[in-house]
Amino acid sequence: MLMINTMSALPTTAMEARVSAVDSSSENACANAMSSPYGGLRRHRTTTLKPMRITVFRRLMAEEFGSPRAEMLAADHVFSGLGGRTIDQALDEGVSAKEIWREVCVEFEVPKERR
Repeated sequence: MLMINTMSALPTTAMEARVSAVDSSSENACANAMSSPYGGLRRHRTTTLKPMRITVFRRLMAEEFGSPRAEMLAADHVFSGLGGRTIDQALDEGVSAKEIWREVCVEFEVPKERR
């Protein structure tokens, strides 16, 4: 089978125009990224969650699943939505309690009125 590179069939000026357009857009993206007031790449938040105290999280878990099962889930159940971690591991690694609670609600289909 004969393969033809269509990019090489373009006139040099058209290829140069495409390359310069890519270069200028890359420069703009880099300039925008470096214009963060924190002196580096901008960090975009995926959600704007209000913080939840861990004690509130533990209370919600106990109310939903019962205290013994809540403790077992926190220690043993691995959540794919938490990057393959348990609740206890995610908390230890700094994941917010609110984000963990949302993952628990999704995993166990907790009704919206109790979320």
